[in-house]
Amino acid sequence: MTKRSLKQRLEEGPVIAGEGYLFELERRGYLQAGSFVPEVALKNPEALKQTYRDYMLAGSDVVLAFTYNAHREKMRIIGKEELLEPLNRNAIRLAKEVAREHPEEEALVAGNISNTNIFDPENEDSKVQVREMFREMVGWCKEEGVDFVNGETFYYHEEALIALEEIRRVELPAVITLGLMGENILRDGYTVEDSCASLEENGALVVGMNCFRGPDTMQPYVEKIRRKVNGYVGALPIPYRTTEDNPTFFNLPDGGCSCTLPTETTFPTSLDPLYHNRYELAAWAEKAKNDGVNYIGLCCGSSPAMLRSVAEAAGVETVHSIYSPDMHKHFLFGEEESLNESNLAYRTKA
Repeated sequence: MTKRSLKQRLEEGPVIAGEGYLFELERRGYLQAGSFVPEVALKNPEALKQTYRDYMLAGSDVVLAFTYNAHREKMRIIGKEELLEPLNRNAIRLAKEVAREHPEEEALVAGNISNTNIFDPENEDSKVQVREMFREMVGWCKEEGVDFVNGETFYYHEEALIALEEIRRVELPAVITLGLMGENILRDGYTVEDSCASLEENGALVVGMNCFRGPDTMQPYVEKIRRKVNGYVGALPIPYRTTEDNPTFFNLPDGGCSCTLPTETTFPTSLDPLYHNRYELAAWAEKAKNDGVNYIGLCCGSSPAMLRSVAEAAGVETVHSIYSPDMHKHFLFGEEESLNESNLAYRTKA
């Protein structure tokens, strides 16, 4: 069938967006925690393609080019600025290759720009530098033929606005999502709902939130955004059990840990015991859809199996729904008469 645009898909129902490559590729052994730079696009392209593929077949309508942290400032820090352009271009090209593999309808390909960690609202030079970084990355997105650009994880409204301006300058659709820190307000004083209203007025197709917060501490703010804006709203939480006392994954404690951690908190490499299970994430996705969220996904920490549960809860049958859990033939939980009854007795005792 003809490949529909992002806007067309949003008009017809929820769009599922799989993110979380950063943590997933670190788990798979292809990315260094700490620097968190996606050199995998050049060093292990087949590993990146397989990750793209796994999320797409689990339900993602979007193959997001893995260029998070692949901006000039981060590449400067690791001393590899010469890799900046080839890394960006190859991440997009690999995404396009995988998108064409979708057996039902070619997936959308999104370029990606994100928080720079150098933005300073009081420093005009930093604003110029940020704009230049976004401009070159968005330029490569345009030249490589992405369907839209995803600008994400902004904790300053003005930085998000600069990103949006650069995306709109090359006449590409924009998805802009904010990362809300523990202060519960963006660092330049905007509420997320006011920021999203402004971003929508300035031409963003989708506005919303991603990363930092799990479903429980993100959704109340997403609901405020939904009430404030008229267009499409996105929500992509992390799959960790954040709480009112610890609203982001930056400061989640693990009282059961029996060893000394390398960092002061569980972030970023000791979060494993703090996951939501897939059924909790599915319950959130169903609620989010019913609350009017249009662009639904998961961010750092997610797995394809988690995303599949989210997609199915939002009413989407995925390519890999054939592998969704079915306990009918399980030796402990099955219901077929041929199963060994002595095993079934251990359902709650094993």
